Amino acid sequence: MAALAGKRLNGRIMGRLRLASQLLLPSLTDERPEAADIVRWMTAMQAQDFQAALWAVGVRLQGGGLSMVRAALDSGAIVRSWPMRGTLHLVAPEDLRWMLELTADRLTKGMAARHRELGITWADVEKCRDLALDHISSAGPVSRSELFALFDAAGQATQGQRGIHILGTLCRHGRLVLGPLAGNQQLLVAFDDWIPASRRLERAEAVAEWLLRYVRSHGPATVHDFAWWTQLPLTEVRAALAEVRGQLAELEFDGSAYWMSPGTAALQDATVPAGRSVLLLPGFDEFLLGYKDRSLVLPPEYADHIVPGGNGVFKKTVVAAGEVIGTWAVEGKGRRAAVVHDLFGDRQPGPAAQAAFERAARRYLEFLAT
Repeated sequence: MAALAGKRLNGRIMGRLRLASQLLLPSLTDERPEAADIVRWMTAMQAQDFQAALWAVGVRLQGGGLSMVRAALDSGAIVRSWPMRGTLHLVAPEDLRWMLELTADRLTKGMAARHRELGITWADVEKCRDLALDHISSAGPVSRSELFALFDAAGQATQGQRGIHILGTLCRHGRLVLGPLAGNQQLLVAFDDWIPASRRLERAEAVAEWLLRYVRSHGPATVHDFAWWTQLPLTEVRAALAEVRGQLAELEFDGSAYWMSPGTAALQDATVPAGRSVLLLPGFDEFLLGYKDRSLVLPPEYADHIVPGGNGVFKKTVVAAGEVIGTWAVEGKGRRAAVVHDLFGDRQPGPAAQAAFERAARRYLEFLAT
């Protein structure tokens, strides 16, 4: 499609278009997606913080609570693994294998030096694979601590991050996957048992599909955003764009080419929605984390408020009209629990904004209770 003019565009409007792509504006559709539908649309959702990942799905649900999202994980309708960047994500089960086939070898090579420091060889990985699969075959799903005890007993030390690196390698190469819930942790299961049906895609086809789905669910976004998000080579990403660009809309903004679905682009033809919206997003949410360049929605001078000291831990964010304007937290427990905000600078919400914040806070507390 031809490039769209961006006469009225600014960072906040770009952020509001992203809200629409990311299913954060449910009023735009009468559909009521299930938890698995949301994850499938998003393609992958950052999930190293388990509780944050549950709310990342929940905030995109139209109704439904914590129990609904937990049930989807417990049944395998959603799976959690390491498909890219060496980081846990939620994905649809049928997508995980082809994603891993794109990224696993590159990640393993990138970790080679660290594995040498930890004394991990491929023979060690294969020994742990056999130990894990034999145990799961006879005893069923196993916790991480139980699995590490099994490795230690067989002479495969797990201290000093050695265990988690071995486990991550087994998951990245499709031997194990996180499965049913035991409280607030997931037990490990055999990949082929938990995900009996996987899609198979040729590499070029897989990169093109991943790019298309990322742009539809995250756009407006650049090819550099996608390449960072997946850690796929930029040359492959550009080749993929040539294959799918006819299904996308291009938008020129601030000297860069941004891509999105035609449906999202069409929102510019009327008043871009969400001008008065207030959302309480979890830490690590895709709305902020899912891009190489986050300055469209987060003023750079406040980046340290979200990731203090660049420590990689993202705080919960208050998003108003497509812009990150502060952080939020829960104070107290049970019936005394209350959501409080800490806005950037000297911002003070007006009555309408405060009322919108209170509605969002009630939605979060209701999610936790149902």
